[in-house]
Amino acid sequence: RRADATMGRLDGKVAVITGAAGGIGREAAVLFSAEGASVVVADTGRSAGLQTASECKRATFVEVDVSDAASVAAMYASAVATYGGVDILYNNAGIMPADDDSILTTEPDAWDRVQSVNAKGVFLCCKYGIPRLLERGGGSVINVASFVALVGAATSQIGYTASKGAVLSMSRELAVQFARQGVRVNALCPGPVETPLLMRLFSDNPAAYERRRIHLPMGRLATAREIANAALFLASDDSSYVNGATFLVDGGLTAAYVTPE
Repeated sequence: RRADATMGRLDGKVAVITGAAGGIGREAAVLFSAEGASVVVADTGRSAGLQTASECKRATFVEVDVSDAASVAAMYASAVATYGGVDILYNNAGIMPADDDSILTTEPDAWDRVQSVNAKGVFLCCKYGIPRLLERGGGSVINVASFVALVGAATSQIGYTASKGAVLSMSRELAVQFARQGVRVNALCPGPVETPLLMRLFSDNPAAYERRRIHLPMGRLATAREIANAALFLASDDSSYVNGATFLVDGGLTAAYVTPE
């Protein structure tokens, strides 16, 4: 713990977190709030979003469709109206639908749905969010990519994988473009995480979990809080010289060739 326990790492900052109603986004909202940030909990799910906001020290819920430009612009306008500005964009919203599978079976409409949220959603959140950071003289952008942007899998989700590759490339471009204006942009790349979505998949098919677990050097999935802790570092001034990074939080997965028995 810090010597001065009254000081938070995000004191005075305003964070907009998309996909904050559940999973990693919810953990991040609660954590950022505990560290002193005012948080805009943004999601499509109203009841779960309101519940997350109620668990934070200082937060409001905003309903948003990240694939819709007007909805995203309104989200940031609401954040500014409520808290006076925005300092942190945590672009976490994403989908992983069941019909996104092998390229041989995934239909174009499934591809389009995934790209509209995972890739276009990050594009829109940066397009309308970065000008808000510039109004404040800078800030931190955390775009959620994934370890799948760096490694291939025989258990394919082609649309998801491609969308996360797009987020990774986009993040690097923005990091360079806005570096001298005080805006840092980093791609947070989690490994597999214990989210309700993934655990539901594995509880239905334990063999699917074992198929993956052997590739994890630490022998387990990440917790949502472990990913949120990494996001907290990127959001805070502790990471003031971290820009354009592929910030892997994967327990060593992408470094592994042979894992321990």
